[in-house]
Amino acid sequence: MAGRFRPDPNRATVRGGATGVPAAIPRQVPATAATARTRRWTPPWPLDLALVLGPLRRGPADPTFRMTPDGSVRRASRTPAGPGTLHVTLRAGAVEAEAWGPGAEWLLDRLPELLGAADEPEAFTPRHRLVAASQHRRPGLRLLRTGLVMESLIPSILEQKITTDEAYRAWRLLVRKYGEPAPGPDQGLYVMPEPRTWALVPSWEWHRAGVDNKRASTILRAVRVARRMEEAAAMEPEQAMARLELIPGIGPWTSAEVIQRSNGAPDAVTVGDLHLPRIVGYALAGERDTDDAAMLELLAPYEGQRHRAARLILLAGRVPPRREPKMRKVDIAAW
Repeated sequence: MAGRFRPDPNRATVRGGATGVPAAIPRQVPATAATARTRRWTPPWPLDLALVLGPLRRGPADPTFRMTPDGSVRRASRTPAGPGTLHVTLRAGAVEAEAWGPGAEWLLDRLPELLGAADEPEAFTPRHRLVAASQHRRPGLRLLRTGLVMESLIPSILEQKITTDEAYRAWRLLVRKYGEPAPGPDQGLYVMPEPRTWALVPSWEWHRAGVDNKRASTILRAVRVARRMEEAAAMEPEQAMARLELIPGIGPWTSAEVIQRSNGAPDAVTVGDLHLPRIVGYALAGERDTDDAAMLELLAPYEGQRHRAARLILLAGRVPPRREPKMRKVDIAAW
């Protein structure tokens, strides 16, 4: 019938008619590229893929990251050139990489930096026996550099003020529903949504994922200026953190967590964390009630390398005995 309303099948509908909210991405898997782009690179130093790339993993069921039993890593990214999937394997000291999708060449070009080629661990001098022992046991540890900001910024915002399990769940649900299947062989990976899609996630879906309005609003503010946020990856760490912190809701904790990954910043120590000050205080001074100020004082001998020092302390595994209950989970999706 002429003039009859015909709903767009690609848009969700609610009472009152069609909305501008995109429907969930169909779960079909994209056609595999005829041939993957490949690269072989031999680092001139020991390399531990799990240690280097581990900080990019947001929980054991992260839909953008997978580590296989043989130690190889697959990760899906949204690059400036488009979605891409990277598969990295270490064999006899050499890195063998395959990549698929529009972002394949971008990912392969930056493979050495991703795996720590721009890092300078030789600039680090241990000042404590525990730190020296931790470094000695992990010669393959280097600080990665992804060159991508939003892929670390959004999950870091989700992790603000809640348990990691709750944040991992929110990231998993939102990426699987609004992301897209990663290019290449079907491995069940997803590329996170593009900024416009994040901006159109309806309020009830944030709620179902357990994300409160404060964190959702911070993400919405960030994705509106995603291009400006991505520019921070090419800045000096201090400037990059300042750029991120221009967004209301992004403070020193979040900006440090991002710049550690996107810029490979060795001095971007995380302040405002619930556990890190106590762990550092206990490991270096036997103190159980260390605050941020005391932690920074203990890390002062590592000025310029404080993030690396904190990472080695965490890897040492010396943590204070628990004297208080775990942070309470609050399931806002049940409200």
